[in-house]
Amino acid sequence: MTLHQLHTQHQRRFEANRFVYPVLSRRSGGLSIGVNLNPDKVCNFDCIYCQVDRTRQSETKFVEMEGLLTELDDMLRLAASGEIFQVEKFRDTPAELRRINDIAFSGDGEPTTYRNFDEIIARCAELKDRHGLANVKMVLITNASMFHRPHVERGLEILDAHQGEIWAKLEAGTEEYFHLIDRTPIPFRQILDNITAAARVRPLVIQALFMRVDGQPPSAAEQDAFCDRLNEITAAGGRLKLVQIYTIARRPAESFVTPLTDAEVDALVDLVRRRTGLPTAGFYGAL
Repeated sequence: MTLHQLHTQHQRRFEANRFVYPVLSRRSGGLSIGVNLNPDKVCNFDCIYCQVDRTRQSETKFVEMEGLLTELDDMLRLAASGEIFQVEKFRDTPAELRRINDIAFSGDGEPTTYRNFDEIIARCAELKDRHGLANVKMVLITNASMFHRPHVERGLEILDAHQGEIWAKLEAGTEEYFHLIDRTPIPFRQILDNITAAARVRPLVIQALFMRVDGQPPSAAEQDAFCDRLNEITAAGGRLKLVQIYTIARRPAESFVTPLTDAEVDALVDLVRRRTGLPTAGFYGAL
């Protein structure tokens, strides 16, 4: 199995697991242990590029806290001991990637909509420490729509105390393009305000997925507007430690969505660096 194939195998199950799954992550450069807090596939966004099949009902409706923690406990043991790299799926992992990079809260929807978000973050942090993995990051991959909710604010504070890192989605510069891509009734301004407020407390990573829609990449004006929004966040006191520019790597929900070319990704990375001065990294497509 090639490294490219390993990167594109983001299966939601590992053997019989329902909530915890291992992924060789192209963006983290190592093994990422995913925690799915949305097995019901419910999300407050309906992104045109999402790879989750929402036409089929999930077998698991709700997160079972103890079941999730048991799965995570077993996965951390396998990963920390190196046993996971004896499994066929990960046997060909290059030596430099045979490391636990993070525990990532993501899955089949928006993880911060989980009503016990703060509790599950705390319990997972305890497990991580129990396995002697205090330095392993806890990554929240989020659309930033719920940062203003008290239970989410508490969860973010717990992340801060346990090597937490927040990857906040921002992939538009204008309200119109935001609704075209993310298809949500949530106002774009709410997302921008939430990202700014959270970034004043701790530095965030911005994850920005750009693509071709009906064969067309985002316009030059849209790309400039995206840079303007980043500059507004930093001008308001928000700290952004990295902007990730990436494109479609797995089959999306909509057939009219296709990846940017490598050259287009590179050009957008260069634009963001020039316009904002922020550290920026590009990741290419795979379709």
